[in-house]
Amino acid sequence: MARALSPHCRVTRMSDGALIADWKRTRFLGLATTEVQKFTSGIPEERAEIISGLMRAGCAAGRRKKYADVGVGLRLGGVHLLIRTLGFGRVLRLLPLAAPDYARADLPSAEEVGRLKRAVQSHSSRSWFVNGDCKSEAVTAFVLLRRRGLKAVLHVGVREHPFALHAWTASGGVCIPDADPRGHAFTPVLSFGCGGQ
Repeated sequence: MARALSPHCRVTRMSDGALIADWKRTRFLGLATTEVQKFTSGIPEERAEIISGLMRAGCAAGRRKKYADVGVGLRLGGVHLLIRTLGFGRVLRLLPLAAPDYARADLPSAEEVGRLKRAVQSHSSRSWFVNGDCKSEAVTAFVLLRRRGLKAVLHVGVREHPFALHAWTASGGVCIPDADPRGHAFTPVLSFGCGGQ
């Protein structure tokens, strides 16, 4: 059931059913044992009826929306401006506010993350303002993935010869941007988003 719920909802099994905590609207919804049984082992029509009821209550989303191309470009530009204004370190400290810890039970698919990667990199390469900045791409991808309730980890890595820093976000087996650009391997020195960081 947790997979069908919105990222801001949590389900808790109770002795006589289930309790859904909607933290966005600060309310609780209860499901009787029969409704939970219909959801888990009922026919598809019964399951669809329960999901549509959860959707009307605002606790479940229909289908995941694809990333809007224009929205990705605007966020990428905004993140780049924020990094240039505040500095990368301060932006990293603000990430818990902009990208709360993931809540979905299902893992992001490689296809979904790949679609986001193509959108971020196409906007980054076409923009004279961003111009392929790895920090902006990584932070934008991290925020977009985490705000959709998906697991993502932002890494900052270093290479010794010649010295260079690089940032990337890993999710669903895909790195945005690539973890080893131009074949150069970077050793992660900071990982944000795993183990409660």
